[in-house]
Amino acid sequence: MSTFTYDLTLAGLSVGSAAALTGIGLIVTYRATGVLNFAHGAVAMVCAYVLRQCVVGWGWPLWLGAVVTLLFLAPGIGVALERFVFRPLAVLGGDPAQTLVASIGAFVLLVGGAALVWGQGARDDAPELLSADPWGQLAVVLVLAAGVGAVIRWTRFGRELRAVVDDRQLAVLGGVDADRVAAAGWAFGSFTAGLTGVLLAPSVRLDPYGLPLLVMEVMAVAVAARMRSLPVAVVVALGVGVGQSQLTRLHLPGGEGQLMQAVGANLFVVALLVAALVLPGVGTKDALPRTATARVATPPGAWIVAGVLFLLPLGFAGSDLHTSVQVPALGVVLLSLVVVTGRGGQLSLGQAAYAGLGALFTALLAAGRFPGLPRVPELAALALAVLLVAPLGLLTGWPAISRHGLALALATFAVGVGVSRFVFAQPYATSGLSLGRPSGFDGDRAYYVLELALLAGALPAVHALRRGRTGRALAALRDHEQGASAAGVQVPSLKLLAFVVGAALAALGGGMLGMGLRAFDPSAYDPVRGLLWFAAVVVLGADSTLGALAAAALLVGLDAGARGGVAAALVGVLAVCVGRFPGGPYEAVRAAAGRLRPQRKARLTELGMGVRRKIRPAERRTGSTAAAGAAVAHRPATTPHPRPRPLTPPVLTAHALHARYGGFTALDGVDLVVRAGQVTAVVGPNGAGKSTLFHCLAGTVRPARGRVRLGGRDITRLTAHARTRLGIARTFQQLAVFPSLTVAENVRVGAEQGRVSEPGAVERALRLFGLDGEVRSLPAAGLPTGTLRRVELARAFAGGPRILLLDEPAAGLDSAEVASLTQVLRALAAEGTALLVVEHDLDLVADLADVVHVMTAGRIVASGPPNHVLDHRALDAPEAAGEFPA
Repeated sequence: MSTFTYDLTLAGLSVGSAAALTGIGLIVTYRATGVLNFAHGAVAMVCAYVLRQCVVGWGWPLWLGAVVTLLFLAPGIGVALERFVFRPLAVLGGDPAQTLVASIGAFVLLVGGAALVWGQGARDDAPELLSADPWGQLAVVLVLAAGVGAVIRWTRFGRELRAVVDDRQLAVLGGVDADRVAAAGWAFGSFTAGLTGVLLAPSVRLDPYGLPLLVMEVMAVAVAARMRSLPVAVVVALGVGVGQSQLTRLHLPGGEGQLMQAVGANLFVVALLVAALVLPGVGTKDALPRTATARVATPPGAWIVAGVLFLLPLGFAGSDLHTSVQVPALGVVLLSLVVVTGRGGQLSLGQAAYAGLGALFTALLAAGRFPGLPRVPELAALALAVLLVAPLGLLTGWPAISRHGLALALATFAVGVGVSRFVFAQPYATSGLSLGRPSGFDGDRAYYVLELALLAGALPAVHALRRGRTGRALAALRDHEQGASAAGVQVPSLKLLAFVVGAALAALGGGMLGMGLRAFDPSAYDPVRGLLWFAAVVVLGADSTLGALAAAALLVGLDAGARGGVAAALVGVLAVCVGRFPGGPYEAVRAAAGRLRPQRKARLTELGMGVRRKIRPAERRTGSTAAAGAAVAHRPATTPHPRPRPLTPPVLTAHALHARYGGFTALDGVDLVVRAGQVTAVVGPNGAGKSTLFHCLAGTVRPARGRVRLGGRDITRLTAHARTRLGIARTFQQLAVFPSLTVAENVRVGAEQGRVSEPGAVERALRLFGLDGEVRSLPAAGLPTGTLRRVELARAFAGGPRILLLDEPAAGLDSAEVASLTQVLRALAAEGTALLVVEHDLDLVADLADVVHVMTAGRIVASGPPNHVLDHRALDAPEAAGEFPA
């Protein structure tokens, strides 16, 4: 091995060792708490600054500063985060949405605090804790990895840690001190973050934004290790570090050489892109903070106040007016987050990339440097840049189709970092680039008027995504993605629409921001700012356009009127408080205001009631479904169920279905026939395969082998929403309603997205299930379980289904509600609807079903009329009968 190659390998091992430390800390924290600590890089930066302050600023000995920083400060930050930020979230149930927002809030708070204390300038005098020889760093990494692995595998604490991660509440019931385990995990994770920071600081420029982003880039090693395997994280870190170092030897001519240099300098970013976009997602739970109340219209007075405040800068002059120019532009960028996150329920941490691309493309087009296109005027360049960037929203929209929550957050963050490193930071794209303002709008006041006009055009576009059919579909997607798909919403297309519109708005705002600054500044669109924007929009109301405008004014105004970092620190404080206020600080304030507002229920006078009776005649209820609706609303059913019914043609058939989860066989050659006008029930003990069979029929699980047919059509590979539009509707064991919509809006989603579009479908469904009174206008959030069960059934029925798949429809209902439900289901079957019911209530099955199938160990072991099958099951398989509920 040549001396040069050896030196490069040593340099790569040094970088890889620091990356391995990051991976170890992230994995330990994640395994102890289930939290991917986005604040890890910020903790590293703060510890590096504190060590420099102790040694360089106060003249302490290096060893003393290191002891204070690494053994006291770093673990103390971790314990404080666990105790005051993440423990309240864990007590509330560990909602991954709020956990992610709190983690980003902690990052923003630490970055803003560091900027306030030490300023935003870069420093290059950080003390060196270990020598440049990487062997000492590598030894520390290997010892830490081996020690942590041994503790997790062979000690009582390790067993407790694994128990807390699997099920915190169950572990507590088993006597495990979950708080102690979580605190220990956070303390160790923060210790490794601090060690990473002080090791990296001497070799990079120390500033509040650069070092945290550098540490977050090497998050790739933990993601590649699936947040579980320490050896894999260490090997990946060392391999990428050495590979990045060796790539510096390549010097190719032309564009290929520039691209290779960019890859060589950012191999960890490439690894992050691959790990986030190609490997299976980590943490796939839904991760958007969902509102618990119906959507509340903003009072008109608030918009009047906002309009006045946005017009005030027209009276400013000098630096005040120049600063105000940034507010409308940033407001448009933040509106893109309202579309993607607030409306569509998708996490996007990469909107800064689209804003930067909008500014860059505008500058290139206006300068005549965009490949294949001539020079165009600035305003036309802005419009063309928006059209060019909008399709690029698919870069983050496409991963959103198959990823959720943390996995989607990582994917969008990776795209943002990749664009920042491979586009904005490359001289070939941005060198010598300036950006002017449109002709006639060169002055700050004239340009501010233009910005207000563009903002006024963007606001109706965002409002349009809240109203009508698309608005209801987006709200359904945000509140319950599986429920939206089951209602017929084309989830993939809707996600792509949200990301494309979001990218277009971000590009528009980014171009406006660049024109306002009269230059393309890559630092204005770095990923750290993207995290700050995301946190600000979420805490001020992710679904509120007014909140986005307030966030823009807050971010620009605070940093302009005070020392840099004030806005970030304030947003960070609000974000970390999300555990104290389950709906976020914004929702808490709005709820408190609602409680203080006097509640007066409007009442009609006798004259008014008489007029209403004349203009709104009594509704006629005819037919069997209307009678059933009255029964649901007023009385339990007592009509006997005639049996047997004539054999009808099969509507839905399953043939030889096989499904496996890992090494477990859930379905082992199941055949099933569901006929029109009949109620087919599937019963069996827990783990028998009932739910898997249900999901295979509904389209949420694809069987390994076998076929599902609707009539004569093979639908095995069709998605859930495609099956809904063919006439297969379903309900869920765990209620799938949309809490931000009213009862009537919930039902309307099913009517708009279902098999048929019938003008009176909504009213018919509301009447059928007894929801046509005052309850129709109430928000679904907070209604009793029985009412919500009827809402879900009404939504499924409103689409005109041929087949209803009901997953434990009686769950949470009392005896009267069960009796009423039985009569409604009988009435639906009498009208020709095919019903498949998976139910544990054998009394309901015996009273309702025409055919019963008994499942055990993934197979159907008995089929026939309920009076025969249920009796014979009890007689022939008493050991299985004990597993059924009484």
